Amino acid sequence: MQGKKTAVVAALMLSMALAALDSTIVSTAVPQIVGDLGGFSVFSWLFSGYLLAVTVTLPVYGKLSDTLGRKPVLIAGSVLFMAGSLLCASAWNMGALIAFRVIQGLGGGAIQGTVQTLAADLYPLEQRPKIQAKLSTVWATSSVLGPALGGLLASTAGWRWIFLINLPVGAVALFLVVRHLHEPAREAAPRPRIDWAGALAVFAAGGVLLMWLVQGGVAWAWGSGMSIALLCTGLALVGAVVLIERRAAEPILPGWVWRRRTIAAVNLALCAMGLLMVAPTAFLPTYAQSVLGLSPTAAGFVLSVMTLSWPVSAALSQHVYRRIGFRDTALIGMTAALGLLIAFPLLPFPGAVWQPTLLSLLLGAALGLFQLPLIIGVQSTVGWAERGTATASILFYRQIGQTVGAAVFGAVANAVISGRLGAEADLDSVVRDVDADGVRRAVDAAVDAVYVGAACAAAVALAVLIALAPRRFPVLTAQPTPQPVPPSTAPAPQKPPPN
Repeated sequence: MQGKKTAVVAALMLSMALAALDSTIVSTAVPQIVGDLGGFSVFSWLFSGYLLAVTVTLPVYGKLSDTLGRKPVLIAGSVLFMAGSLLCASAWNMGALIAFRVIQGLGGGAIQGTVQTLAADLYPLEQRPKIQAKLSTVWATSSVLGPALGGLLASTAGWRWIFLINLPVGAVALFLVVRHLHEPAREAAPRPRIDWAGALAVFAAGGVLLMWLVQGGVAWAWGSGMSIALLCTGLALVGAVVLIERRAAEPILPGWVWRRRTIAAVNLALCAMGLLMVAPTAFLPTYAQSVLGLSPTAAGFVLSVMTLSWPVSAALSQHVYRRIGFRDTALIGMTAALGLLIAFPLLPFPGAVWQPTLLSLLLGAALGLFQLPLIIGVQSTVGWAERGTATASILFYRQIGQTVGAAVFGAVANAVISGRLGAEADLDSVVRDVDADGVRRAVDAAVDAVYVGAACAAAVALAVLIALAPRRFPVLTAQPTPQPVPPSTAPAPQKPPPN
C-alpha cells in the first residue's frame, strides 16, 4: 500500500511540475515564436490566455472533484493539457497558438486544484506538511527553471519542443494516476446534478474581468470605451452568476464558502498574498538587472533563493502551528514578510547584491510560514465532499490576487517612471537603456514604490486574519482522512458524516 501511495505522490509531483513550468517556460522563447509565426502585437496573449483559463476554471473543477471524484477530474485535466500541448506544438500562426494555449489552461486548472486536494486526501493532518512541502518545492523550482529551460529548448531543439516535452512527462503521470490512484468507496448516490449553467457563467464572468485587468493599460487605455465595456459586461455577468448560483441545486460557487469565517478569511488573506507576490516575482529580476547591473542568469538567482527557503519553512511550520494554531502561525509569517517588504525601499542605491538576495531568502521563509498553515487549516475544517471546493476556492482567490497585482503594480511602476523621465516613458522602454544614472534611479524608485504597495497588501492580509479568522480553526478531528484503497479490498461504503 505504501508503494501505491508513493507512486501517486510521484504522479502528483510530475503533474504539478507540468502546470508550474507552463506558466513560465514560454517567456524566453517569445523571440523565436514571433520570428516563426509573427503576431508580435498579440503575443502577450500567450500568457494572458493561459492565465485566464487556469484561473476561471479552478472553482469549476473544485466542485466537479467533490461531485464526481478527484481521479476522473485529474485524468480529464491531464488529457486536456497534453492535447493542448500537442496542438500548441503544431500551431501554424499566432492566433492558433493562443487558442491552443487556452486549451492548455483548461487542463492546467484541473491539475492545480485537484493535485492540492488529493494531497489532503492522501495524508492525515499531521503528515500533510510533508507532501505540501514537496509540492511547494516542485512548484517553486519549476517556476524558476522554466525560463532557462524554455530558452535552452528554443535555441537548440526549437520552440515547439517547449510543448512537446510535456507529452512524455504527462503520460508517465497519467499512467501512475490511472494505475495506482484508488479513491475510497462511497455510498451509492443518485446521479449528480452538475451546475453547467453556473460553470459557464463563472467562466464568462471571470474571463471578461480578468481580460479587463490583464489588458487594461496595455492593449487599451483604462478609460477607453473597450475597457469600460469589458468592466460593465464583467459586472453584469457577476450578477448573473449570483442569480444562477442561488437557484442551483449543486452550485459551483456554494454560499457556504463565504458563510464560514475560516474559509472566507483565508480566501481574502491569500488574495492579498497573491497580490504582494507580484513584487518579488515580476519586479525583483528587473531591479537586479537594471539597478544592480546583473546578467539575466544572476538576476534570476536573486529571486530563486526564495525557492530554497520557502519549502523548508513550510515543512517546519507544522512544529509551530501544532503549538499555537494555524492562524497565529500565519500571523507570524506575514508579520515577518511585512517587515521585509518595508525594508526593501530602505536599501541604498545602488546597493550590494547580497542585500536584496538576503531579503528574498527571508521573504521565502516568511511566506512559507504563512501560506501552508492556512491551506492545511482550511482543508482540515471540511470533509471529503467539500474539500475540492474549499481548496479550489483559496487557490482561485490567490490567483485573482496575482492577476490584480500584475495590473495594479504595473500601473504604479509606469506612473513613477513617467513622472521621473517624461510622459512617454514606461518600465518596458527604459529597462532596455539602463546606462544613464537617471534611468537606473527611476527604475529603483519604481520598484521601491511597488514594494511599498506589496507591504500594504501584507498589512491587509494581517488585518483580515486578525479581524475575521478564528484563533483556533474548527478542525474535524472525528473524521479521518479517507485512504485510497483498491476496489477489491474496499470496506463497506460509508457516508461521510455531516460537517
